[in-house]
Amino acid sequence: MTQEPDTQAVQDYLLDIQDRICAALAAEDGAGAFREDAWERPGGGGGRTRVMEGGAVFEKGGINFSHVFGDNLPPSATAHRPELAGRSFQAMGVSLVMHPRNPYAPTSHANVRFFVAEKPGAEPVWWFGGGFDLTPYYGFDEDVVHWHSTARAACAPFGEEVHPRLKQWCDDYFFLRHRDEPRGVGGLFFDDENQGGFERCFGLTRSIADHYLPAYLPIVARRKDSPYGEREREFQRLRRGRYVEFNLVYDRGTLFGLQSGGRTESILMSLPPEVSWRYDWHPEPGTAEARLYERYLKPRDWLAEGGEG
Repeated sequence: MTQEPDTQAVQDYLLDIQDRICAALAAEDGAGAFREDAWERPGGGGGRTRVMEGGAVFEKGGINFSHVFGDNLPPSATAHRPELAGRSFQAMGVSLVMHPRNPYAPTSHANVRFFVAEKPGAEPVWWFGGGFDLTPYYGFDEDVVHWHSTARAACAPFGEEVHPRLKQWCDDYFFLRHRDEPRGVGGLFFDDENQGGFERCFGLTRSIADHYLPAYLPIVARRKDSPYGEREREFQRLRRGRYVEFNLVYDRGTLFGLQSGGRTESILMSLPPEVSWRYDWHPEPGTAEARLYERYLKPRDWLAEGGEG
């Protein structure tokens, strides 16, 4: 028997996880607060965007809930799924990016999303997607191992093959082809997930979202008070530039949002507040900046290695 997707249950969960993550990150910051901006989409739907700027720990961060719907899909959605043409759609999700002030604390990104397309007389086409990934500016083995071990724990109840598959997918997806380098140290990524029925896929999506805070908060707590100077800040700004390049050139969620008439301010809330580009810049050999490239910006099995080396 085919399980019908429970759209209301997904929406209720997404609103709740947005609330929980906002509360935890605001508590970690201690001084900053998220301001909410509720919005409506002229073509159907809306959302609530929450942004923190100028916090003690987080220089900028945003956690966006959106639920948009319409009669036709944008080209970014039908290009690789032509069977969706002519269907009405609903797309909902929570997406977040946190940019800490301290260069030793990594940027993190997470999102979970649900999509359903329908037309009369046909089975609905639906899937889940999402994941989380980490973008450090200075690498620490213990941070990366913790991140990946928490990611593995999120996947464990759903089969041994899930974590290796989603980790590899993350490494492949968050890759800047024009730079020939990954965006960060990876994590989890999945899309078009509908195998095993609605309840299984919804459960996996919830588990990944629920493991974001246990993955990220201990790392922030360890690094947020590390001493730093202008050298580290400038390197942080340069690496943030790579982040911008990925989001504007490759990210499917950004392209879908802009092409479907989404709210531009909410879609681009993930961009960092201060960024630099310098022509043909390379790190000096033997520096901590060079070590980021040599050790951390290389996909590897951190859990098998145990972070040794």
